[in-house]
Amino acid sequence: MRALRIALIVAIAGPQLLEVDGTDWPSHDHDAAGQRFSPLKQITPSNVAKLQIAWTFDTGVTGLQVTPLVINGIMYVTAGKDIVALEPETAKVIWKYTAPAAVSRRGVAYWPGDRDTPPRLFSGAGDRLLAVDAERGKPAAGFGEDGSVDLKASVRGDVDGGFSLVSPPSTYKNIVITGGNNGEQSPSSGLYGDIRGWDARTGKLLWSFHTVPRAGEPGVETWEGDSWKNRSGTNVWSFFTIDTDRGIVYAPIGSPTSDYYGGDRKGNGLYGNSIVALDATTGQLKWYRQIVHHDLWDYDLPAAPTLIDVKRNGRTIPAVAVMTKMALLFIFDRVTGEPMFGIEERPVPQSSVPGEATSPTQPFPTKPEPLARNTFDPAKDFYSLTPDHAAYCKELWDKNKMFTKGPYTPPAVEGVMVTFPSTLGGGNWNGLSYDPTLGLVFTSVMNLGQVARMVQGTARDGGPTTWVRRSPWGGAVGRFWNPENKVPCSAPPFGELIAVDVNRGEIAWKVPIGFVESLKAKNITNTGALNIGGSIVTAGGIVFIGATTDNRFRAFDSRNGKQLWETELEASAHSLPMTFLGKDGRQYVVVAAGGGSFLASPPGTKLVAFALPAAP
Repeated sequence: MRALRIALIVAIAGPQLLEVDGTDWPSHDHDAAGQRFSPLKQITPSNVAKLQIAWTFDTGVTGLQVTPLVINGIMYVTAGKDIVALEPETAKVIWKYTAPAAVSRRGVAYWPGDRDTPPRLFSGAGDRLLAVDAERGKPAAGFGEDGSVDLKASVRGDVDGGFSLVSPPSTYKNIVITGGNNGEQSPSSGLYGDIRGWDARTGKLLWSFHTVPRAGEPGVETWEGDSWKNRSGTNVWSFFTIDTDRGIVYAPIGSPTSDYYGGDRKGNGLYGNSIVALDATTGQLKWYRQIVHHDLWDYDLPAAPTLIDVKRNGRTIPAVAVMTKMALLFIFDRVTGEPMFGIEERPVPQSSVPGEATSPTQPFPTKPEPLARNTFDPAKDFYSLTPDHAAYCKELWDKNKMFTKGPYTPPAVEGVMVTFPSTLGGGNWNGLSYDPTLGLVFTSVMNLGQVARMVQGTARDGGPTTWVRRSPWGGAVGRFWNPENKVPCSAPPFGELIAVDVNRGEIAWKVPIGFVESLKAKNITNTGALNIGGSIVTAGGIVFIGATTDNRFRAFDSRNGKQLWETELEASAHSLPMTFLGKDGRQYVVVAAGGGSFLASPPGTKLVAFALPAAP
């Protein structure tokens, strides 16, 4: 069976659900539904320009991607090996716990406890699932071995490998649900990427869902021969979403390894690149939809699905929206898995790499239209704003015999493939925010291409010769830009903030977000900027987002996309902000300005909180 029941349902007796207080920010995406919507409305379009820094907190750790939680008057933050509890109005340290290994970089999960167990925080710590007493900052008594359990033991096949939790787990009743990072690219073998449910009190494994089906299980026929064995990747490195009313957990599953060559894994390879709906209590499969067949582009599902409502013909349909690296937004009935706007299997270019077997088609939603560039016409789509960079890009194209055949162009042995979007998106783990009062979802996207060719080489484990991906600059991953200044070779906008009407499946508005410093110095603005990072939306009518490489944090009017405010940070905020109402009655907005990320932004170490001026 794909879902292996390991414990009786009585193991989760006395269920606890986290009550969402409108003044708090109790989970990474604010709520189990992943909506990133706050009902706070102290900050509005008319006063947001008055925001000022309320405090900063220096974590001493670069590359911050954390989204702090605020629950019952305490803020929880992760940085490096530390989990820190702060007074949210002042950033005064309440306690700090230092784990034996790096904790989840994007934050912690909170479990409210039960009659016999105090509240706990859950995080990865290296290859272990860590439970910390939320009140005392100590390893949780009675959980696993000294407050942690081994994440590798139940996913090890015939080979070992690395494992960690970059993103925090999710909690449902008395269950902690984990995905994990088990390796990408080569080698192809490693630990399995199973989704698992653990008893939040004891750490006992309750259930496992096999993201790569084993022998005799439905879906194993989508792997040629025994290619499923010891297959790494096919994991949830991002976030889960949970319909707490129906007890369904939605999982965005990543690519099978290796990311760029599938000659040793022919077939569609379930449940790679799929959204999977599971019974949150048992791990049993309810439905799935594969978004990419036989992935060769590292187009894993990078973001938490977002639970929304679609109004149609007088009915309100519970739905789930899935943002992708391909900038395709899929919307499904979240109970049945049926697409809300239709999906077409369209022919795509085929690979010429020896031994490869590309899927003949890929799924495309009929609505909405792609949210970022997914084609490139060299006759009209080259960058042309400044002559030096334009000349560089055309020389790059000609010298490397670059080519593109549209969406899902596979890399080849002869010439260098260009495909849009890149492995960074499109969309990435920034995902969606959703305003249920407007029926709009918001996301930032990049218009950045990917370049690659295939060469023969050996896997990192020293295994047999295979085909590996290389860029004109030698590495496995290449962007369609000048690596010296990070300016894309395609015409702007390079980055956009977009709102989609989920009832109509149409773009409501879109605006460029950010600027390129070197171009702004030449009075070239409104180009948009490369970006990775998420948005939140408030009942006050504001979309807050950092994300861009220009070190700015911005506020937009959620109704029309008008930029209302921006401020310069010490580093880019490649993270998801959050907001809460302090005990002092002020609404705070907090963002991690850590720089770094895949866009090579200069590093930063600080959390920054903003608020309106205090009343005199």
